Amino acid sequence: MAMRLKTKLSFGLSFLFIVILSFGILAIFYINRLSNDSDKVLKNNHESLVYCNNMLKALEDIPAKESAATLFKDNLTKQESNITETGEGDATRELRKNFNELLANPADPTNYPQIRQSIQLINDLNQQAILRKNAVAKKTAEDANLWLIIIFVVLGLVTFTFVVNFPQIISMPVRLLNEGIRAIAEKDYAKRIHLNQDDEFGELANAFNSMAEKLDEYEHSNLAKIKFEKSRIETIINQMRDAIIGLDGKGNILFLNEVAQNLLGLKESDIVTKYAADIALKNDLMRNLLQDEDKKELKIFADSKESYFNKDVLNVTDNETIVGKVIVLRNITPFHELNEAKTNFIATVSHELKTPISAIKMSASLLIDSRIGNLNAEQHDLIKSITDDADRLLKITSELLNMSQVETGNLQLKLQQANPADITEQAIQAVLFQAQQKNIIIRKNIQNNLPPVLADTEKTSWVIINFLTNAIKYSVESSAIEIAVYQDDNTVVFSVADQGKGIDEKYLPKIFDRYFKVPGTQERSGTGLGLSISKEFIEAQNGHIWATSNIGEGSRFCFSLSATEK
Repeated sequence: MAMRLKTKLSFGLSFLFIVILSFGILAIFYINRLSNDSDKVLKNNHESLVYCNNMLKALEDIPAKESAATLFKDNLTKQESNITETGEGDATRELRKNFNELLANPADPTNYPQIRQSIQLINDLNQQAILRKNAVAKKTAEDANLWLIIIFVVLGLVTFTFVVNFPQIISMPVRLLNEGIRAIAEKDYAKRIHLNQDDEFGELANAFNSMAEKLDEYEHSNLAKIKFEKSRIETIINQMRDAIIGLDGKGNILFLNEVAQNLLGLKESDIVTKYAADIALKNDLMRNLLQDEDKKELKIFADSKESYFNKDVLNVTDNETIVGKVIVLRNITPFHELNEAKTNFIATVSHELKTPISAIKMSASLLIDSRIGNLNAEQHDLIKSITDDADRLLKITSELLNMSQVETGNLQLKLQQANPADITEQAIQAVLFQAQQKNIIIRKNIQNNLPPVLADTEKTSWVIINFLTNAIKYSVESSAIEIAVYQDDNTVVFSVADQGKGIDEKYLPKIFDRYFKVPGTQERSGTGLGLSISKEFIEAQNGHIWATSNIGEGSRFCFSLSATEK
């Protein structure tokens, strides 16, 4: 059964732990044994030698000093309590007997030799014991030294083997895996790792080999498909009428289709992989394409005529990171031509309609005149209906003519210094009758001493009239409209606020678009061009126009024009 890497590590570390523990226990055992042997020599034998020496000294002084007998007696008593060797007890008892006899007659020295002989015997027995125990301690020390050397050598060999082999066990598979990963990163999918190990590293090597094999299969199985798709995409791009230019993340050119080559006057093979900004130094069209401008429409001389192209820049992303760009130039020349034809048609029709509509309106006015004859109520209503329809048609044709002027670029402006109060008053007078019919009050809030503005008086007044007309149309009867004119830094602001139902915030960005009508309004007679034309008129005078509104609170339409010095 294969041993796992974890099991190998646990086994090796456990073995080292057991060896170290055994070494420590054996060392402690022998140290304690030597300590005990030393204590026995010191306590048992050395003390007996001290007692014997004290008794010999006291024996010489017994006749002369009474304290010498007491000293002898005390040491003899201690000796009697420290009998440890064979024969030491008989010698001690013999010593006690002779000492008692001496005490009975201290002046009689006849038993001194027996006392000295007994003391000498005790002394000899303890000295022999010391030599014997010293030999035992020496033998114990030699055994301890031998075993500790053996264990130390074994432990050292095992540790050395572990230190030499263990890093190799870990580093060799890691090194092989590192080499394999680098090879895969360099797309060398034929790389394999061969480890004859049945542990975790062996499993990791097998998994790596399996991954490399799958990648190798994937690379080879998809290479032909990728080449085919590349050729197919290149064919599609080259067949498109739009000019397409591909850039990588660093701004180098990746590809151009045939249309782009014709427009740029360059060949793909000459500029591919080159930095686009370097090409732009010598190519005006490339320079315009690389500029980050909001202007998307370009006029380019192509197909032997001035052509119009719409520029779109598409970002190529990878995990939300931009890795390249694709510039697309769509040929919108046919749409320009159709739009110009449409504009000319509308201008012609609108101009031609104004004359008969004016004639109808004049004829209706003559019919109402009592000098021609009296009309009954029904006839009077019919003529009024004809007059209203004629007015509506005249307004529509006027707006269409204004729009055609804007589209064709024929908008004529008469810019001059004008008094903001006069422009405002002119517009109010034009809509005063309409306001009176709905009993609507127009409140003026005009700042005093306003600086003049550089404006086309007629067209600016037309914008205010358009604001006021819309405000009257969408206000309820007997309400109020406020027109305010005030200075804001270097501009003069004109605003018209009503108390109507208001406009949903989501429709405000589109309110100045052509033909746009707020959903839900009941008004059907308008063209949806009035606010769009107002925007064109104001912006043509370098002004700014905007609107704010809240549902249920009314709307406010504003524009600003540059102030001039008086």
